[in-house]
Amino acid sequence: MAIQLKYPFRGAIVAALFGLVLWPGGVRRAVAAEGTLAVPAADFLNPIGVNSAINRRGESLAKTIDCARYLGVRWFRSGIEDCQDVNVFIDFHRQTGARFSWSPGSGGSDLQRLLATARELAAADALLAFEGPNEPNNWGITYGGEKGGGQAPSWLAVARLQAALYQAVKSDPILRQYPVWSITEGGAEKDNVGLQYLVIPPGADALLPAGTQFADAANVHNYIYHPNAPGLEDNKTWMAAEPGPACRVDGLYGEYGRTWGGHFTGYSPEQLAKLPRVTTETGVIIGEAITEDVQALNLMSLYLDQFKRGWSHTAVYLLRDRVDEAGNQKFGFYAPDYTPRKAAVYCHNLTTILADQGAASKPGKLAYAVEPEPPTVHDLLLEKADGTFELVVWDEQVKGTTNVNVRLARSAKTVEVHDPTVGTEPVAKYGHTQSIPLTLSDHPLVLTLPKE
Repeated sequence: MAIQLKYPFRGAIVAALFGLVLWPGGVRRAVAAEGTLAVPAADFLNPIGVNSAINRRGESLAKTIDCARYLGVRWFRSGIEDCQDVNVFIDFHRQTGARFSWSPGSGGSDLQRLLATARELAAADALLAFEGPNEPNNWGITYGGEKGGGQAPSWLAVARLQAALYQAVKSDPILRQYPVWSITEGGAEKDNVGLQYLVIPPGADALLPAGTQFADAANVHNYIYHPNAPGLEDNKTWMAAEPGPACRVDGLYGEYGRTWGGHFTGYSPEQLAKLPRVTTETGVIIGEAITEDVQALNLMSLYLDQFKRGWSHTAVYLLRDRVDEAGNQKFGFYAPDYTPRKAAVYCHNLTTILADQGAASKPGKLAYAVEPEPPTVHDLLLEKADGTFELVVWDEQVKGTTNVNVRLARSAKTVEVHDPTVGTEPVAKYGHTQSIPLTLSDHPLVLTLPKE
């Protein structure tokens, strides 16, 4: 049943079968009586990650620790390429709580060292997952005396390395519990070695046999600005997180649906929608129309969109601008001197507002509706361990604003509205209300409803 509407109208027809209320000039979605099931806030916060060399490539360990604490990121993409001493990573975990995805790196193939260091991380509870080689299309590998990826004519060595990595992890009594993520940019494979699948299915006509398993999750570098989608546009980050063929950037479909290099067939759009997936690189480089403010807004909505659209983990490139590459990359949350950009401030504000170390043992439901909810407006209901609801509502418009109303099935004693672009304190408060008006534009607002 729809709740009693507080706004008068004439000639209304209650479309009970569709949960809609119709009135002249528009459609009001009824508040579902059963409510929306909340997601534990920790389940949203834990997947927020970032790329960093930790204490190499001009980065300072002490500064990286400070940045991790400030941003509220909970995992780092890394591996043996950046590891001179695994104890540095263990100490980093102890001081920040952040865990690591662990990879052989760019061009790496040393599985023995990968697993040995991973066991030490696991013993310290600092290991999150394994990841295959980074972008072997750009950095070829040598495995078993065979070259693959890069300029090599075949990707067989890459596929054999990834299959061996998966088998080694899953046969290890300590490490078998950790997920294995696939290689990145598998869509570039020159021959059909089967890397467009997690497990090669029968009839795939791949060079490796059916049943060969590479990973537990697909791994993508879906940077949101791409030659196919280069400019500012509404729903920019929402579309980059699209799992199907409608995605115009380097997304899931081009890697695991129909590969962008050899056009080999992988999963169907229906299968892709359910495929376990992670992003180990995505981000925004500042330049021309992409201002520091645009970068900050994009990165905030990116974390929300990725989670909302089914990506289990997302790492942004980059914590701090590279200083050992040609030019200033301007991807970082931080400038080379560790000055925080707006992206760092906004991320800090968002994770601080939502901060929750525990997890709701049995998440509750909240009956609400956002009206209107045009294609650029999205929402996500979170719940903290103490029962507080955090309703995140965000808009992804390049220009203009949208006035919406959040309607509750039951009156709330208090509602606080937070704006991460302003700070961590509420920007508005309401008492004993079923209706909260919001003006949305290009960033999220967070409605806090304490447990009654």
